[in-house]
Amino acid sequence: MNPRHLIAPKADPKAGADAGPLERAFETLREQLDLSLDYPQAALTEAEQAATAVPLPDRDETAVPFFTIDPFGSMDLDQAMCLERDGDGYRVRYAIADVPAYVSPGGQLDAETRRRGQTIYLPDVRVPLHPKVLSEDAVSLLPDQDRSAYVWDIRLSSLGETTSSEVYRARVRSTARLDYEHVQQQLDDGSAPGGLKLLREIGQLRVALEAKRGGANLPMPEQEISKAEDGSYHLTFRPQLPAEEWNAQISLLTGLAAAVFLVQAMVVILRTLPAPEQNAIVRLRRQAKALGVAWPGDQEYGDFIRGLDRSDPKHLALVHDATSLFRGAGYTPFDGQQPEETIQAAVAAPYAHVTAPLRRLVDRFGLVVCEAVSQGAPVPDWVRTALPTLPEIMRTTDQKASQAEHACTDAVEAALLVHRVGETFAAYVVDTDEKGLTVQLVDLAVTAKADGRAEAGAEVRVKLTEANIEEHRVRFDLV
Repeated sequence: MNPRHLIAPKADPKAGADAGPLERAFETLREQLDLSLDYPQAALTEAEQAATAVPLPDRDETAVPFFTIDPFGSMDLDQAMCLERDGDGYRVRYAIADVPAYVSPGGQLDAETRRRGQTIYLPDVRVPLHPKVLSEDAVSLLPDQDRSAYVWDIRLSSLGETTSSEVYRARVRSTARLDYEHVQQQLDDGSAPGGLKLLREIGQLRVALEAKRGGANLPMPEQEISKAEDGSYHLTFRPQLPAEEWNAQISLLTGLAAAVFLVQAMVVILRTLPAPEQNAIVRLRRQAKALGVAWPGDQEYGDFIRGLDRSDPKHLALVHDATSLFRGAGYTPFDGQQPEETIQAAVAAPYAHVTAPLRRLVDRFGLVVCEAVSQGAPVPDWVRTALPTLPEIMRTTDQKASQAEHACTDAVEAALLVHRVGETFAAYVVDTDEKGLTVQLVDLAVTAKADGRAEAGAEVRVKLTEANIEEHRVRFDLV
């Protein structure tokens, strides 16, 4: 589920779930996970003062035609881009919201953001990392507003390979706030302006380079909760638009450039993911063979996964099984000595989070280090002091965000099905383990546990035996 795709202007009212029981369940969940919508007054006061008192950088790049691409209706805009041709290559300028300028190290706002760790999205509300006066106003890269930003200036070859990169603080002004659907439509019908057309061109080159490195993008089905105009909630499987992947490649490009600066500084926190264990790849190959899905012996696992079709139940079972390849993600800090693990296996290179400082704590620190290294300045002591504490903060808040997302999805599934207990449904078996089966319904965007025995990829019928909104639980029996 993309957490910022939360509002659907229209939906089929017959397919929706009543808001009342669900929103009570969401509220209870926030209490259980200690997710407060209210900011401590001292931290809020600091944010309000910073919103009006922080001066903009002297370097003025407001003439650069930056634009943002985000889910429809988003207000917390971390990134804006400007894409241009540069000889036979490309120039990517990527502006990132200057959160560090608005959060004083050691202050009350700093303390509260460290407690929160990241913005957590629920279907009815979002629990923000920063107060809205910053995240949706003074720091957000909203259109037609002068903002302070960290600007990444990255040059690419004709093949999309990075040839140089620099990062500096500057005053910027976004010229347009775009959403994925509109961008995809413009690219498809040929009406996209020149800078936007390059998104597809650069994005496709970067996808090819990722595949060449041995990276892998797992095409997991994306469950999306939306709220209709009548207040009811809906659950769908939303296919990722090509424009979303191309947009993500610009962010990945920046994260890869950031890792270079951070490793150079030897003061860094990398986002790491160990390479898949060989026995996990062998197990996935056995599963593919059992399901009758061809996997040539000389094809890398990333290329194989990239070609799977989520509409095919046998392929879908393999997508779920492939999650075993991507375990152990974490944040690896070092100061003065490079750690043993530096690679993020999904992108097959060292990688750092720096592109979402409004919504993720760790990015604020990475940005400061990168700019210091790029401009030949010393890394601030407050960054070095904070570095050892960040992995645990991000680990615990990642867990909390995952718990919130799964519980909300399960609650919506239960709300959609609460009046259908005892009915049978067509389904696919997408996973099997010691706890039973995981099935995906054919006609509803529901994935849940089922009791019984069947092979992964099998087409089955299941009977709904439980749908509990309060406990966020749905259960089926294999018929």
